[in-house]
Amino acid sequence: MDKDSRAKSRLYVYQAWPLILSVPVLCGNLAVAVASKRIALMISPFTLIYIVLAVWLYVSHRKRLLSTLTRYSSEHSWVQKHLITKMELPYALSDEKGWLLWYNQSFRRILNAEKVKKKNLLSLFPEITNADLEMKDESAEVHAVLGKTRFRIHLQRISMKLQGEEKDSLVGDCQEIFAVYLQDETEILAVRQEIEDEKPVVGMIYLDNYEEALESVEEVHRSLLMALIDRKINKYIGSMEGIVKKLEKDKYLFILNQKYMNQILEERFSILEDVKSVNIGNEMAVTLSIGVGMDGGSYNKDYEYARAAIDMALGRGGDQAVVKAGSKIQYYGGKSQQQEKTTRVKARVKAHALRELMETKDRVLIMGHRLGDIDSFGSSVGIYRIAVSLNKKAHIVINELTTSVQPMLERFRSSVDYPDDMILNGAQAAEQVDSNTLLVVVDVNRPSITDAPELLRMVKTIVVLDHHRQSGEVITNAVLSYVEPYASSASEMVTEILQYIADDIKIRPIEADAMYAGIVVDTNNFQNQPGVRTFEAAAYLRRCGADVTRVRKMFCDSLAENKARAAAVLSAELYRGYVAIGELPAEGLQSPTVVGAQAANELLNIKGIKASVVMTVYHNTVFLSARSIDEVNVQVMMEMLGGGGHRTVAGAQLAGATITEAKRRVKEVIDQMLQKGEI
Repeated sequence: MDKDSRAKSRLYVYQAWPLILSVPVLCGNLAVAVASKRIALMISPFTLIYIVLAVWLYVSHRKRLLSTLTRYSSEHSWVQKHLITKMELPYALSDEKGWLLWYNQSFRRILNAEKVKKKNLLSLFPEITNADLEMKDESAEVHAVLGKTRFRIHLQRISMKLQGEEKDSLVGDCQEIFAVYLQDETEILAVRQEIEDEKPVVGMIYLDNYEEALESVEEVHRSLLMALIDRKINKYIGSMEGIVKKLEKDKYLFILNQKYMNQILEERFSILEDVKSVNIGNEMAVTLSIGVGMDGGSYNKDYEYARAAIDMALGRGGDQAVVKAGSKIQYYGGKSQQQEKTTRVKARVKAHALRELMETKDRVLIMGHRLGDIDSFGSSVGIYRIAVSLNKKAHIVINELTTSVQPMLERFRSSVDYPDDMILNGAQAAEQVDSNTLLVVVDVNRPSITDAPELLRMVKTIVVLDHHRQSGEVITNAVLSYVEPYASSASEMVTEILQYIADDIKIRPIEADAMYAGIVVDTNNFQNQPGVRTFEAAAYLRRCGADVTRVRKMFCDSLAENKARAAAVLSAELYRGYVAIGELPAEGLQSPTVVGAQAANELLNIKGIKASVVMTVYHNTVFLSARSIDEVNVQVMMEMLGGGGHRTVAGAQLAGATITEAKRRVKEVIDQMLQKGEI
């Protein structure tokens, strides 16, 4: 029995209850007659009168009661309709396709104000889609904008059960309609945005080359140079109602409201280029590193984010800004080449710290990046020599050999001076790990591309030595990190450490060859990013027995590799007039990634080419090698593809991609960099 039937039954009982009570009254009268006929005759008239009155009331008042109930129901329905019609909340009914069937006065005022002719939700609010009307749930919410007003739209599905003549009503034959409620959230969103704009942003500004810039200007002008820089920084932050405090001679702290961050990001931190324009005779332009922390929820958390951001900016070479908002990190600037620091104080400090760590451990594992090159191997050999000199058991972790490393590695394996377990794979190294193990990671600072990432989780004491710019992915649990983007190679950094870590370390000629080869390959025969300290490191290795001729013979290329490089140059496509994009055939090559890097270097020798990208397929992955001379920051380009590297030497890997797809993505990145002014 449905609700309507139950209601009718209750109403019928309510109307007929006097008649129903007549039955027990009549039965009572008959019961009295059995006991005493005289008494029964006396009360019979009263019983008869009651029955007559009950019948009369049922017959005469039935229609009147039904009429009253009908009138009340009608009036109640009218009140409900009136309330919905006059309700301040915009309310409407629509069919399954979004056409409005009915709407109240508040909804009508919105339509009239916007002069809407087509009464359809999809055209009225483009944010509502067919998927919203085909929702599986009973309700859905959509945020939309109409004119200058922002609405939160609540859609409620209503199932209609139409029978008989009701099918000819307003809604026709449709089985479902939607109740539509509009809630004006313009003011709420404005207040919310105001609260968001008032959130604090903490930032730090460091002068990258403070000492060098002062030395390049006359002494009488030094105070003027710093005054001009102070003025530009104060004016920049002051224009956004922020405060800036000079912490040290080359360090600043600033705080401002978050509402100015959009302006700063749109201008891409114009202060970076503004400060470079300060010139009062100084031969070296002053560059800044900026770290910004936001969305931390407190000043303390924002300050922690700012510290992490400034460390990342410095680790990437300076002259750039890093914005850290929670887990999201953005990079800006980084167009200029960082100047090499001639002082070796930092190298000496790091060398002493590394020695202290090694002396507390019994075993040292040395690991480079996946598909390691000769620089990765050469720097690993340098760390191996340090560990052995300190009487520690040491192993170099290599999972897969490349053709560039094979000739040098064979010399170590054939020498009786080195144990058989000098080289281990990742699984063998994992078996050697215990609480007294030190892991030294060289030539890489991204955990995902290390040769054996599982070792990073197993070893508690980790040291990182690298010359690549840092990205958002870093080895977070390192107890000692020495990342210097100005260095030409990891072998150069290890060579410097060797000179300071102990006085009695004797480097063997074969080890000097390995490190010298690492410097030569990474600098492309001292053509790519060499500095004063690069040649000093090479000279030191030469004094230790490195043989230039022997290294050159060891790395002579095969005919197949030369043909592959020639094919890459022949297939090169010139994009935007100065970026060469080539494809290297991997067939017949043992290490196509190495040959691809060589081909990218050769493309730079062509007149008019400012940057080159060579791609090759290896192990179902497209490997990209990017090179430039000075005008294009290929590190930023490769970072946008998930890679990284140096400003002039970088790379990336696209797993599961095709050459065609890789070319398309490279071109998209180049276009984005052009739009942002990064090229």
